[in-house]
Parts: sequence; structure tokens; C-alpha cells
Amino acid sequence: MARALEGVRVIDLTVWFQGPVSAQYLADFGAEVIKVERPQGGDQARGVRSIKSLEIGDWNQYFLVINRNKKGLVIDLRKPEGRQIMYRLVEKCDVFLSNMSPELLEGWGLSWEKLREVNPRLVYATNTGYGRIGGVSRPSFDMTVQALTGIMARLGEPGEPPIYLGMGSGDAYGGIMSAFAIATALYQRNRSGHGQCIDASLYGAQLYLAAPQLQSYLAGNEGRALQHSRREALNPLWNLYPARGKWVYVCERNEDARFVLLAEAFGDPGLAKDPRFASAGARAQNNVALIDALDALAATLDHEPLLAALAERGLVAAPVNTLADVIRDEQAWDNDYLMKAWCEEVRREVDVRGLPVALSKTPGQIDSLGPQLGQDTELLMMDLLEYSWDEIEAFKAAGAIP
Repeated sequence: MARALEGVRVIDLTVWFQGPVSAQYLADFGAEVIKVERPQGGDQARGVRSIKSLEIGDWNQYFLVINRNKKGLVIDLRKPEGRQIMYRLVEKCDVFLSNMSPELLEGWGLSWEKLREVNPRLVYATNTGYGRIGGVSRPSFDMTVQALTGIMARLGEPGEPPIYLGMGSGDAYGGIMSAFAIATALYQRNRSGHGQCIDASLYGAQLYLAAPQLQSYLAGNEGRALQHSRREALNPLWNLYPARGKWVYVCERNEDARFVLLAEAFGDPGLAKDPRFASAGARAQNNVALIDALDALAATLDHEPLLAALAERGLVAAPVNTLADVIRDEQAWDNDYLMKAWCEEVRREVDVRGLPVALSKTPGQIDSLGPQLGQDTELLMMDLLEYSWDEIEAFKAAGAIP
């Protein structure tokens, strides 16, 4: 079956998470992605065997999943001979992708200005921390950028510590934004014949992630920047409630008819007749009292019957699941959001994060997990870059390849 990005060849000079995720997305949909690594240990993510000293499985899921469907090439870019190999690779590729600092890339002779001389059709993509313009160039991590964007300060109860979204969410979002920018630039390149330089920064991606609150604040709603207490939600019909077993999130409009149904589902139809809660305005004005009442009712109900009662009345609600619940969700497996893949490291099928989008005619797929360090170096040197075996031996002698 044809793949959406078949025929696109990508140089993936990235490490850790955001950049590799961007390249992984392209590889999932058929691009030939060549992961270029240093000879000494490669991508630092190859060393992630635990998080905070806790074992995370008997295989390196951190590296292998986000580098799936890629080929592995090792080059020492500190050597002139290594850069010579890279330039020949650039001639034969459509995309150069890196999340190294612009200063480091320039030091290796891999700036946009240099590589567009080598290949004018090249899409040159960087993942910076804070954007290429403005002079800010310092190390960035998902946590530090979430701290800067206002997202962290917005989450949590008033007076309590800010909350980190966690799970590399900002990195993953930045990676998807990067892949989107690359696909957009390729579309334009195919029309104009010219490549261009693009950047998807962690800062830009996470500001976009904060879009509803940020836009509201830009429009003058200063309250949007603050933490908000669940106990003081202006619309008690759009709130979390502590049922037995699990919290339940109800998302309903503050309308009288919806409140009548909600009071029934919570087991106290009389609430809808209480004058304090008789209208949307009254419910907003007496929100603390109403939320206290709903909290007390929820605490007497198991979450599953409560959710069933809400669903019977056409009210929108969901349980607050854990990851343990999610991996048992057939909907996630049926839609390939979770998938199985063969893992050479442990010689068995393993469960992996799958595809976030579905294409009916050219779907993505997982052919292999991340490559061993430099596993395709000699093959790529001969078949793609057309070096002779004697030349390859000379590069080895110079230390440009292992």
C-alpha cells in the first residue's frame, strides 16, 4: 500500500524527544528517515533505562518508540571527512531536521546558509527552545518552557503549587508542529522548486497549546491567567465531582433544563427546585453552595452508576482515568492510537504509542522500532551516497565513521 510521504528523504540529526518525535511522525507515514548520530554513544536518549531511578521496563521504550521506522547512520561531524559525508547526504535529501543549537550547527558547517548552497531544494528545519529570532539561545526542556508560557501558573488550586502537565506533552506537541511545518514547506517547495528554513520552537508550540486561555487574556480577560478553584467554578455544571472510585468530569451548559437532568442523575431532583439554584444566574451566584451539595451527593455514589445515570439523560461526562485504564480501552486500540510492534531488544511484541491521525488511503504504520547505533552506515554509504568500498575504508581510517 502506498504511503503518504513516500519519496521524501529526511536527515534526522536530533536527540532526546521533540526532534525525534517530529521525524518519527514523518517516518510513520512513509518518509525515508535517516537518523544521524555521533559515534560516541549516539543520541543521549539511548541511555534512558529508568526515570528517576525507577526501571521503566526491560527494553528502552523511550528511545526505540520515538525513533521507529528510521535508518541509523553514524558520522563524526567534528571531522572534515564527516562533514564531507553529510554534504553528500544533503544533496540527496529533501529535509534536514535538527534540534541542536544553531551555534553548534554553524560550528559543524551545517547552517541554513551553507546547506542551501549544497541543495537549494532543501527544507531546513530546526527545533529551537525559544525561536530563531531575538537572541535567546539557552538550554530548554519541556518543564522550563511550560514554566515560561503561563500554562503552569494557570493550573492547580489557588494558593497551591503550579502544576506541570508532564509526560513530555509540550515536547510531543512541538514535534507534531514541526512535522506539520515540514509538510507545509515540502508542499510549497514542490510548487516553487525552492526550499526554505523553518523553525518550530518549544516556546512557540506551547504558547499555541495555551491558545484558549492566552487568547482570552489577550482580549482583556485578566482572570484567565489565574488559577481557578474547582470549589468556586462559576458554572457548577462544568466541573469535577468526587464519586466513589473515580472523579467524574461533567461538561454541561448552565441551562435550567440541563440542571434538572443533572440533579436527577445525582439522585436529588429537589436541588432543581431550590430557589438558590433556580436559574443560571442564581447557580453562578450560589456556586459554592451548589458545588458543596453536588460534592456531598457524589461522595455517596459509585462512579459507574453515576456515569450511567448521566449518560441516560444525555449529559456529557467522563471518568478521570489513569493510564492503567487507558491501555485497556478498546477504542484506543481500534483506532491505532495504541499498537503492537516487534521489539528486537527483547524478541517479542510490545505495546507502543501508535498513530495520532488516520488516513484512509495511505495510513501510517510501524515497520520497526528504533535502529541500533549506526546499523545502516555502510549500506547507506554504498547504495545512497555511492561511495566505493575503498573510500569507505578511508573514512573509517580518518575516524569519520566507525
